[in-house]
Formats: sequence, C-alpha cells, structure tokens
Amino acid sequence: QVQLVESGGGLVQPGGSLRLSCAVSGFILDYYAIGWFRQAPGKEREGVSCISSSDGSTVYTDSVKGRFTISRDKAKNTVYLQMNSLQPEDTAVYYCAAETSYGSSCVFLRGNGMDYWGKGTLVTVSS
Repeated sequence: QVQLVESGGGLVQPGGSLRLSCAVSGFILDYYAIGWFRQAPGKEREGVSCISSSDGSTVYTDSVKGRFTISRDKAKNTVYLQMNSLQPEDTAVYYCAAETSYGSSCVFLRGNGMDYWGKGTLVTVSS
C-alpha cells in the first residue's frame, strides 16, 4: 500500500552530479516528511537531508551543505536529492524514508522513528 522507490543512482566521477528521485505511492507528501539517508560499507546509517511536510523547510547534515539540495514535486508525489560536487566519501546506498507529520525524527536526521523506507539506490563516486 505504502511504497517508496528510489532511482537515479549510478557511477559518477569526483566533482560530478547526480539527481536521486523518491517516488511515493500510498500517501501524499502533504502529510509526511521525507528524508534521505545513506549507508556506506562498514559505516553506520546517517541522515543526509529532510524536507518538512508542512512548509517544505529543509535540513542538511553539515558534510553536504552547499552541495546537495532536497526538493519536492507534489504533483508527481516525488522528492528529489540533487547532488553536486560529489566526492568519494559520498559513496553509499541512499535511502528515502517517510515520517508522519506528528513525528520529530526526520527534522533531526534520525533514522529511528521513520515509518516507511525504500529499498535504496547505490551511488558510487570514483575515477
């Protein structure tokens, strides 16, 4: 019923760009905050960015500020993550996740408490 599907991952050279998409079905974006999380091999999952369900405000982890941009298209029920100036340290499986508007996990980039998760898309940054 509720489904989040990521796409747009792939191989890119350092300094390059990718745009990830998170297509949402089963609910509309008005009632859920959407976050992007990533997990690199041997590393813990970390929050990357989140966009609010109410006013569309955004938050980013320090390591991606100025390089990544999260946005949403309500007509398409899709959330995007534009990634510029990619570096090898950005290599990871990227997941999108949804949280009800009553929650407070997404705004603090905490994965625990997110209600629904996609299966992930792999981003590899290498020359």
